[in-house]
Amino acid sequence: MGYALFLAQMGERHATMAKTLKGLGGGTVVEVRESHDGNAYRAVYAVRYADAVYVLHAFQKKSKRGIETPKADLSLIEKRLKDLIDEKERRK
Repeated sequence: MGYALFLAQMGERHATMAKTLKGLGGGTVVEVRESHDGNAYRAVYAVRYADAVYVLHAFQKKSKRGIETPKADLSLIEKRLKDLIDEKERRK
């Protein structure tokens, strides 16, 4: 997961682990997926601004309903993205 975030900092995207999180940011919000010892982990970051890669949320996926990101986690990601956008607008 760290390597995928490093690639994001370099302006690239990991070929197999990183995928656009649909419905948020029009391609500027990316989800990194990783599995370890039978557990699923996710990190969601935004590349909306050129100054940094902003990690919005990282979590262990507990949902047993397929690959879908749990609604509670999506809500938190949406809130943090909104807060990031608001903060960037205030600093203009």
